[in-house]
Amino acid sequence: MKALLYGVAPDPWEPPDPSNRLEVGLSRAPMRLVNDREIPRPLRPRWVVVKTRLAGICGSDAKQVFMDFGDMEDSPLNNFFSFPTVLGHEVVGEVVELGVGARGPETGQRVVLNPWLSCAPRGIDPPCAACQAGDFSLCWHFADGALAPGIHTGTSADAPGGWAEYLPAHDSMLIPVPDSVPDELAVLADPFAVSLHSVTRHPPPPGGRALIYGAGALGATATAILAALYPDVEVMVVARFPAQAAVAERLGAVVVSPEPREQVIEEAVRWSGGVLLKSPGGGLPMAHPGTIDVVYDTIGTAQTAEVGVRVLRARGTMVKSGVHATERWEWSPLYFKEISWVGSNAFGVEEVDGIRMHGIAHFLRLVEQGRVDVAGLLTHTFRLQDWRDAFLALATQADSGAIKVAFDLR
Repeated sequence: MKALLYGVAPDPWEPPDPSNRLEVGLSRAPMRLVNDREIPRPLRPRWVVVKTRLAGICGSDAKQVFMDFGDMEDSPLNNFFSFPTVLGHEVVGEVVELGVGARGPETGQRVVLNPWLSCAPRGIDPPCAACQAGDFSLCWHFADGALAPGIHTGTSADAPGGWAEYLPAHDSMLIPVPDSVPDELAVLADPFAVSLHSVTRHPPPPGGRALIYGAGALGATATAILAALYPDVEVMVVARFPAQAAVAERLGAVVVSPEPREQVIEEAVRWSGGVLLKSPGGGLPMAHPGTIDVVYDTIGTAQTAEVGVRVLRARGTMVKSGVHATERWEWSPLYFKEISWVGSNAFGVEEVDGIRMHGIAHFLRLVEQGRVDVAGLLTHTFRLQDWRDAFLALATQADSGAIKVAFDLR
């Protein structure tokens, strides 16, 4: 079968724009298209084979392919990866083969992948406390059990991902897609569930104010979630590209550009009704008192963190769901305002409308009910063999208008 194999020597390729660091990183990415990879089989109990229909490019995938690690030399997460493998964990597919003892999914059924390689996929019983609570992204056993180390599909040599014609999955990792939900919406389930986790675990107060930093797939889905589930909350979105800004505005948010930083702070404080303090010695201003209750940081750079803590109210919350290379930033407002800075790692079982179910299942339910608006977020699809074009669309978002990019294997 065709697959994009990661962790191997790349084919030679010259970036169209050598001044674009993402394109330069793409030219060095240890990934290439292979045509002779073996089709996976359900060799373990309760595993199945899924034929890929659409497979999105997650921000974490893009960082790996662009080699966008900054100056970071040692990440603790390196302990949870094994290569070579096939990336791609935002998958809509069709079940084509059932292994021994598989229960739940049926052959021919359309499904979305819950990619976490937690206790059940690893054959660990009883499951750890995190898995028992439905917090699959916090599983204790990502390097244990029947699989090579890996936190989710596409990070383990034994559980390759959806940038291939077929992929293996444990039956517990598959969530049925209603007939009324097209593939083009279902492929957004993973980023939506990431944002659902960050918003519902750290919600704004009734009638409060929220700032969303970033308007890619995570930022746009967070905006849609606030509009649907917290309609009395005022929302500002920091959007870098015109296509992203248009989506945020359509969802009812006030939109500002990320540059210059001082202007972002000034506009956020003016919008929220806070008090702007400026240093007589220059430097960035700060809101004090501020009136923004929560910042959802879907980017995770030094700039987004530094602006976030400056605009938040005292004892506000900054939720970090975006991941970026380590950078220095001036964090004295973090302690001065007694801000809660919390990480938000993907998703698991969430509570919405008093119902506890997997975040992906909530997404499919809300889409089927017409309660969330994520139309237009999938902006580009490419064939697997055109994978460099897919990443060029992401490397040139100002021109391409890309928000969510996916591989179409239908």
